[in-house]
Amino acid sequence: MAAPRERADFLRGEIERHNHAYYVLDAPTVPDAEYDRLFRELQALEAEYPELLTSDSPTQRVGGKPLAAFVPVRHAVPMLSIKTETEAGPAGAEAFDARVRKALALSESAPPVEYAAELKFDGLAINLRYEHGALVQAATRGDGETGEDVTQNIRTIQRIPLRLTGNAPAVLEVRGEVYMSRPDFERYNQRQRSLGKPTLVNPRNGAAGSVRQLDPKMAAERPLSFYAYGLGETIGWAVPVSHSSVLDALAAFGLPICEHRVVARGASELIAFHAAILARRDALPFDIDGVVYKVNSLALQAELGFVSREPRWAVAHKYPPQEALTTVEAIQVYVGRTGAITPVARLAPVFVGGVTVTNATLHNEDEVRRKDVRIGDTVIVRRAGDVIPEVVGVLAERRPIMAPEFVMPKRCPVCGSAIERPEDEAIARCTGGLYCPAQRKQALLHFAGRRAMDIEGLGEKLVDQLVDAGLVKTPADLYGLDLQQLAALDRMGEKSAQNLLAGIEKSKGPALGRLIFALGIRNVGETTAKDLARHFGSLEALMAADEARLQQVPDVGPVVAASIAHFFAEAHNRQVIDGLAKVGVRATPLEPVAVDSAISGKAFVLTGTLPTLSREAAKAMIEAKGGKVAGSVSKKTDFVVAGAEAGSKLTKAQELGLIILDEQQFRELLES
Repeated sequence: MAAPRERADFLRGEIERHNHAYYVLDAPTVPDAEYDRLFRELQALEAEYPELLTSDSPTQRVGGKPLAAFVPVRHAVPMLSIKTETEAGPAGAEAFDARVRKALALSESAPPVEYAAELKFDGLAINLRYEHGALVQAATRGDGETGEDVTQNIRTIQRIPLRLTGNAPAVLEVRGEVYMSRPDFERYNQRQRSLGKPTLVNPRNGAAGSVRQLDPKMAAERPLSFYAYGLGETIGWAVPVSHSSVLDALAAFGLPICEHRVVARGASELIAFHAAILARRDALPFDIDGVVYKVNSLALQAELGFVSREPRWAVAHKYPPQEALTTVEAIQVYVGRTGAITPVARLAPVFVGGVTVTNATLHNEDEVRRKDVRIGDTVIVRRAGDVIPEVVGVLAERRPIMAPEFVMPKRCPVCGSAIERPEDEAIARCTGGLYCPAQRKQALLHFAGRRAMDIEGLGEKLVDQLVDAGLVKTPADLYGLDLQQLAALDRMGEKSAQNLLAGIEKSKGPALGRLIFALGIRNVGETTAKDLARHFGSLEALMAADEARLQQVPDVGPVVAASIAHFFAEAHNRQVIDGLAKVGVRATPLEPVAVDSAISGKAFVLTGTLPTLSREAAKAMIEAKGGKVAGSVSKKTDFVVAGAEAGSKLTKAQELGLIILDEQQFRELLES
């Protein structure tokens, strides 16, 4: 028994340490996957050796203790956690369904059990107490029995109603999750970096830290959201008979309920829901780490009851972790299209977010210093959606002795040119320009991109060969390639070479906005390029403009104007433009904007799939009439054009009371 007892004592100590860091300090020390592994190992030990089980084991309670700085709140109904299903894929849903049917003594011929299936949000659990419809108190989960009073901070969250709508009961406690969306998280961190202030580690940490700020003004600066998913104490209310009906009732009271939920009959429909959400996980605007299955009937929930710290009638079925532990094998720098130098951690391969990750961005020199990432460190790596994997934290206690600090190189590792960092910028840059092969390759890929010159078939591997062979140094060189040169390249037969040459020839007459965008001017995106094209009418006029004239273009400020002027002042950039003209590249002016149209100056957001129009086509139609297309819905949005499978943007538009158009109404507006 000595070895199992020592192992159990060690696991309890580790789990309690992680609990304290996660629940009390809001500074998690390991990813969820690592914590779950430790917790499951302790559960297995205690099941095999019952004499090791103690009343103070972390398996017998929910979580940490409240901070002394907050007033304690005793929960009228305990906020318990739910069991994590460890079986991956369909087996997880089947195992849960089998346990439920066995506990209910259902025969094989009995009808399927009805379940409510929902998302498992990655945020902070909150209990909201409404009395006669008014929000009177908000509390964290704490240890499940006693939480912390965070009412003033919760009141700053716009999505949480201060008063319920309809005929609210005397007491209604609502359980839900406070979270930070990915776009809000990225915008907040971008603003913090620009101000030279600390950034947030991840959206979950941002939500937890914001709710538990002692100063509500600081909490109000953080962009938080909320979804309700259950009940606490209720007085004076006839509670509906099912969990799904409870959520419908909460929605009727004006509380936000996530749309991604279904009522599922039996394991097969749980499996289908699990797979459907996994396929959409990366596209969701917020982080989830799995789905939750609950027996839908509240009467059956009461019959099933609880075991230890968990209800028998619910389970969390997790997805592959989006955070994991690995080690840093090297820190190198990547040279981007504009010469930006980005430190990159080369990692021991680790499976995270459904893929094997070997590299992770460290953003810039300041971020490496702030996180103190060193070669040999054990680090937490995060991957969410299509976002580039990043190192979000270091386990300093596991650092090797004499691990060296990162030093930004003085010279570009690709071309040897000097690396400089302007005083007012966080990004260091290679000064080599098109002389630098790394910038050359990225500049060519950008030039040939679908939204720029749209040269079909000119991909990354082919650009690598063309540059490495010395066949292409500037975009103008693309138009001098011949069939023999291309056909001699690896994996490039004569037919493929002919198709590429045809694509290059076809690109000689781009719209002026596309050509400006293709040049890769720093801070000039696709929309700004179109605005410049409409304002100046020709590339020659744009090149001759000084910064004062450039700032006459809508949405072009001092920074963008300086970037444009600096670009055209560089001799090698003018040489590229002259070279394009010599090989016959001639831009066509954009059609003048109908300034008196019904949508001139109006802001549009496109969401969902329209019956006959692609998103690019709809965007072009809006811009031709002088409108603007934005990526997110806000109070400044004038119209939302919604098609099939419109998601959160449509929901937000409805909440804000914006004008929502289908394709037919959109076309009618354009013609008005």
